[in-house]
Amino acid sequence: MERRNFLSLLAAGSLSIPVMTKAGPVMSSPGNKAMTYRSFLQSVRAQAIARNVPEYVIEQALMSLSAPNQKVLDRSRHQPEFTLTWEQYQQRVLGAQRFQKGVQTYSEVSKILEPIAQQYQCDSSIIMGIWGLESSFGQTQGKFNVIDALASLAYAGRRKKFFRSELLKALTILGRGDISPELMLGSYAGAMGQPQFMPSAYLRFGADGNGDGKKDIWNSLPDVFASIANYLSHSGWKFGQPWGEQVIVPIGEDGRFVSLGSKNYKQAQSRSISEWVSLGVTRPDGSALDETLPSARLIQPDGAGTDAFLAYSNFRAIRAYNPSDYYALAVGILGQRSTELRSF
Repeated sequence: MERRNFLSLLAAGSLSIPVMTKAGPVMSSPGNKAMTYRSFLQSVRAQAIARNVPEYVIEQALMSLSAPNQKVLDRSRHQPEFTLTWEQYQQRVLGAQRFQKGVQTYSEVSKILEPIAQQYQCDSSIIMGIWGLESSFGQTQGKFNVIDALASLAYAGRRKKFFRSELLKALTILGRGDISPELMLGSYAGAMGQPQFMPSAYLRFGADGNGDGKKDIWNSLPDVFASIANYLSHSGWKFGQPWGEQVIVPIGEDGRFVSLGSKNYKQAQSRSISEWVSLGVTRPDGSALDETLPSARLIQPDGAGTDAFLAYSNFRAIRAYNPSDYYALAVGILGQRSTELRSF
């Protein structure tokens, strides 16, 4: 969460389902001996010990796992394959109710958020946008036990190596004492807490926003905001600069919209703002673009004659969080709408 369906594709693809035997679930693949789930967990345990994860932590995390979680495997296997247009996507994720929730939530958390945004030099609007899209401002973090989910996918999934690595990193996190196994909850694919970090992202970008020595992205708003800001700052976010803006593309002499942009960011041509102005691109109200801003790419996700956006370099930083143009646009719009009534 290429896909146009919601937020990520961390576990896309079909999965081979284990065969149940008296010894437990068995996974087999060409050229490899069959491995029971118990044997698999024993091998994970050995690797975690080698990484200096305390044995009591490993036992506590793995002791309740007797078989792969079928709900996790089913969710991973049955990924939707349809394609959404930008218009359809934004209708699903940017409804009036979410905008209202964003404005209300920002008014409640701004005193916590703004100092952290300043500290990490990451604009509060974009933190709000990611927080809102990833977990509906902390309300939908996922109810799957992360160790259970990652172990299931590492054992029976198509991307075994990836999920095994994430499982070992999750055990490392538990070893640090930031969260207990039963409270380490997230999505079926192992994305954790309010920012929906995979364990690898947590280890790289998780931040202690309140100085208590922990990085609690499940329950601590300062830690949630600091972690998102830290991620974006390390991804090249430029403080005080826009991510992008919606624009109007001129109509040509033949009465058709001029084709100036591209459907996706990677293929779009970068031009200076003065060049876009000379080509007739304006803001929706007809006012001129700010020519002091850096160069930008013009994207029209649904093609000529539809919504058009100038995407600045900060757009790329959002895509580092999730490499989807739809996602980055939605994050930017939601963040702006959530914070646009600021009095400072």
